[in-house]
Amino acid sequence: MTIIRILPHQEYCPTGASVQVPVGTSICEALIENGIALEHACEMSCACTTCHVIVREGFASLGEMEETEEDLLDRAWGLEPNSRLACQAIVAKTDLVIEIPRYSINHAKEKH
Repeated sequence: MTIIRILPHQEYCPTGASVQVPVGTSICEALIENGIALEHACEMSCACTTCHVIVREGFASLGEMEETEEDLLDRAWGLEPNSRLACQAIVAKTDLVIEIPRYSINHAKEKH
């Protein structure tokens, strides 16, 4: 099991959180399964950037980015060198610290 520590985010987890997930799980799945309702407008199909996260620790442990993810990330708000789409970033054995950016390009959110 790998631990993902989520830094505080005003909307998604105001006090921050720490979740334990199995290796091979995407960051997006891990957060959603643990009650953190990260946006994922394309239903995790790598077609948008609403699940953009910044990996503050453990970035190198994530698998290589495919070209589609790289192209989409160019449109993400608050892009940083250690940004990933949470739906594409698969957890390995290294613990992670992630930050959910304050904004996304999704101007109209649906409450699921």
